[in-house]
Amino acid sequence: MKSLDDYRELVGDDTIAEIYKRARRLQGMRVVHINSTNEGGGVAEMLNSLILLMNDVGIEADWRVLHGALDFFALTKEFHNGLQGSPTHIDKAKEQLYLQTNQAFSTYCRIDADCVVVHDPQPLPLIKFYKKREPWVWRCHVDLSNPNEELWQFLKKFILRHDVVIMSSDGYTKEDLPIEQRIIYPAIDPLSLKNKELSKKEILQHVQEAGIPIDKPVITQVSRMDHWKDPQGLLKAFELIREKFDCRLVYCYSSSVDDPEGAEVLSTTYRKAEKLVERGDVIFIKGTSHILVNAIQRFSTLVLQKSLKEGFCLCVTEALWKGTPVVATNVGGIPLQLRNADNGFLVEPYDTKGFADKVIQLLQNPNMAKQMGKKGKESVRQNFLITRLLLDYLDLLNDLLWRRSRRSGGVVEGQIKGSYKMVGVGGLEPPTSWSQTMRANHCATPRFQS
Repeated sequence: MKSLDDYRELVGDDTIAEIYKRARRLQGMRVVHINSTNEGGGVAEMLNSLILLMNDVGIEADWRVLHGALDFFALTKEFHNGLQGSPTHIDKAKEQLYLQTNQAFSTYCRIDADCVVVHDPQPLPLIKFYKKREPWVWRCHVDLSNPNEELWQFLKKFILRHDVVIMSSDGYTKEDLPIEQRIIYPAIDPLSLKNKELSKKEILQHVQEAGIPIDKPVITQVSRMDHWKDPQGLLKAFELIREKFDCRLVYCYSSSVDDPEGAEVLSTTYRKAEKLVERGDVIFIKGTSHILVNAIQRFSTLVLQKSLKEGFCLCVTEALWKGTPVVATNVGGIPLQLRNADNGFLVEPYDTKGFADKVIQLLQNPNMAKQMGKKGKESVRQNFLITRLLLDYLDLLNDLLWRRSRRSGGVVEGQIKGSYKMVGVGGLEPPTSWSQTMRANHCATPRFQS
């Protein structure tokens, strides 16, 4: 079991002290996170670490996973695609399946909390089936810059019931959404199996056990098999790369119960790459082991991310943390992490030749690649570690606490970078802990009023 103290060496005493400071008034606050899978994908990986650290600093954090049939997850995958701009149509049957699955889950998912955080579209309508007595937050991890309008209008009626919406980029905020919108960047856990340090011996052991030869440079894309990750476009880029530089492409892919399209995308991509697979130039590896993914990212000469759309893309963050140089597309949250020609290369998503050219440039200039890798690791240390994510959630929870306290004698002095500062009124100091706030408001149990 990790504790906050385990991160001191990586992030420094100042960060650890600041976390404890911001958590001080939240002792005993009950927070529930709800998403649609406990493994596979960045959301589950973040929650695995975030829940532990929230509890470690005194917040009573819990995590619930939405249950649903394959038809439901096929529908919510369609919603995921629609939010990122794909055509979609909502008929009565789809609406009924979506609502009935959430309603059924609500009957056996009791929520006794002071704040509820719902992740992505799958559990979005849950709020409809509870008597709302606490703040609800919708945390959207996908690219909302250009959603399908019909789907957006359908989902917006559930979003409007929430108190706050969290997105991963300023580019996703919506002018037609009249509730508070906050930006919180995702993050990785540097101490998880996927990101912890490995010795050269361990790296080679895992790579060779996975069947990856070590006779020539390896370039790798780590991602779900999803058409937004453009695995077939990556294959076309690789064919151009091989004309100039002898290397091997590894697709290190993952799957998730809430992404039923993955098997079809994998099958299609494999068929197109079959001749290259037979020659040993392309290798498909299922990244079910986090430590294997870790080793492959560290062993790879370059990590690639040829996405057409991205919410944020923690696969890029992971590679940067390992000091592996990255060539990626200029979409979603990737340019928040990569500064072009500084700690990596950014290429427009449909520029296959340009993508191949940047990969070749780094393969032919190992010193440039090494320097980019060093800068990439430092950028993650400063901006995209789980301790920073924890701080952002503590800010959010403190803001919600101040709004509660304001009703009993406090005022909000102003908003600075999305966080509210509490000041006393008439000499009354604001309560110093969550439990004291509840006693000050004569509440038998911690509840917000809608």
